[in-house]
Amino acid sequence: MESAGDVRVEDVADARIHKPTDAVIKLTAACICGSDLWPYRGAQPVDHQMMGHEYVGVVTEVGSDVKSVKPGDFVVGSFCLSDGTCEICTDGYPSRCVNGGFMSGAQAEYARVPLADGTLVKTPGQPDASLIPSLLAASDVLGTGWFGAVAAQAGPEKTVAVVGDGAVGLMAILAARQLGASRIIAMSRHASRQRLARQFGATDIVEERGDAGAEAIRKLTNGLGAHSVVEAVGTQESMMQAIHAARSGGSVGFVGVSHGVSIPGSELFGKEVHLFGGPAPVRLFLPDLIDRIWNHQIDPGKVFDLTLPLERAAEGYKAMDERRAIKVLLQP
Repeated sequence: MESAGDVRVEDVADARIHKPTDAVIKLTAACICGSDLWPYRGAQPVDHQMMGHEYVGVVTEVGSDVKSVKPGDFVVGSFCLSDGTCEICTDGYPSRCVNGGFMSGAQAEYARVPLADGTLVKTPGQPDASLIPSLLAASDVLGTGWFGAVAAQAGPEKTVAVVGDGAVGLMAILAARQLGASRIIAMSRHASRQRLARQFGATDIVEERGDAGAEAIRKLTNGLGAHSVVEAVGTQESMMQAIHAARSGGSVGFVGVSHGVSIPGSELFGKEVHLFGGPAPVRLFLPDLIDRIWNHQIDPGKVFDLTLPLERAAEGYKAMDERRAIKVLLQP
């Protein structure tokens, strides 16, 4: 991304091993993330940045210290890099690894993955082509939606509301269903996304936003609000909508990348809700998510509604920016 709104596909130097903990992979598929739209729209600075943090592919080379994967393995990688051994990783937060960071440069034919042992997970074998989109979703949006549902304490006999009908919000609906939620309310105004939300497990649709949306949730829950609310947008309005939609004593899991969010202390104090969120520890969930996908228990790949060759990536950004696509899969 040269600058806001300016995406180009260019030849760059081949990915190669820089450190003994690196791996190089040949990308089978990559994609555009909703978070990529923040710099695309000028909401955060960008200057000649190599894009892409969601990826699956085949290992072609590993550094001398890499033990968990080898050339020929098909792997899914987390969007957060982690060594898997620091105290924060072992406490269950690989997304905040003291030696980690964020993956970049995966909208490409080949990519270098630092900290390969703590970041990559190999699949049980070479996947069928039909599984590729779902495995790719596990790299970020599925794991992020899953974390949102876990952070919101979704589970049996719980009513879960999801603020945001993008890919992460839709994955949170899928996760809430897998975690056993009895009622799942999707907050969406778009018919195509509402249909997909229903397929993933939504039982109710609320089209209102802001205070009106929160009031609609209360009307569906005997005036109390939802037990669990997932905030999957990252704006001031969406965060306050999520907090207001939760019942007292309920939980809000926030996984939308926050931009300009400020929570009034007095309102938070009076509401008595649990708040938990941030960058999802996707690596923590990957083995379980891969197993569910491999055994056809879930099909998160449905979230991709546009597939383009890598050289047409700029079209994909435009389609997502204009909300003509939920999520774009790129084929190198």
